[in-house]
Amino acid sequence: MWWFQQGLCFLPAALVTWTAASFIFAYITAVLLRHVDPLVPYISDTGTMAPERCVFGIMLDVSAFLGMATVYVRYKQVEALTGENELKLNRLNRFGLLLGFISSFGMCVVANFQKTTLFSMHLVGAVLTFGVGALYILVQTLLSLYMQPHVHSKTIYLVRLGIGFWTLCSIISMFISSVIMYSSLPGVDVAHKLHWTPGETGYTAHIISTVSEWFLAFSFISFFLTYIRDFQKINLRAEAVLQSSHLYDWSHDGVAAAHHHKRGVSESSPLLAGGT
Repeated sequence: MWWFQQGLCFLPAALVTWTAASFIFAYITAVLLRHVDPLVPYISDTGTMAPERCVFGIMLDVSAFLGMATVYVRYKQVEALTGENELKLNRLNRFGLLLGFISSFGMCVVANFQKTTLFSMHLVGAVLTFGVGALYILVQTLLSLYMQPHVHSKTIYLVRLGIGFWTLCSIISMFISSVIMYSSLPGVDVAHKLHWTPGETGYTAHIISTVSEWFLAFSFISFFLTYIRDFQKINLRAEAVLQSSHLYDWSHDGVAAAHHHKRGVSESSPLLAGGT
């Protein structure tokens, strides 16, 4: 059995691979079409103009779905590993689920509201994705801390702590450099500025800001790589619980019963009973 066939580890692997591919594909397309400069543009700039913005939006929507699925599986795994009396862990786990869903929704907002179209909504989506996402990383790191050494090893806790620190540093660096860039370009519509010339005002701050954004994006998605070994040890299954032996919306008498027997379907039908 291949490693990605074990448990549900394909979920975080697919999330990281697909999201990274969406960034790289949009970048290559935007550069080849000369919509952005080759030297480290903003990720958002690579998904601003057609046709790359169309594919970028679709791919990030898929990433958001994979993110929600991964967050939910992680929630169910921690829930199964913690006892009912461990209130602190259970509350922290539920809070992490909420943060993960909000961060995934923010990715949808980023994908569908381009910065040159509706900058305010794009900014809200970025804050939800990376700001709330950083809090999600913090919560999961705390869970790893509290669950060691019986459930989690100290190594995985330190790895997640390191990725969380990388994410935090990227956020701070991007915020400070962005403030410097905007303040040094009064009257300039920076949101619509897709091409930069080396040596112009604000160029250095712009490069630091874009590099920080790429670091932030890859530090964020890299965190989910730490789930691969954990997800190899879990499977989820859906269970159908029948509330009735038929699928009619009214009483199983009269016309409904006659129609039911006329079609030759009995209450003990293997299909209705969930058999094969």
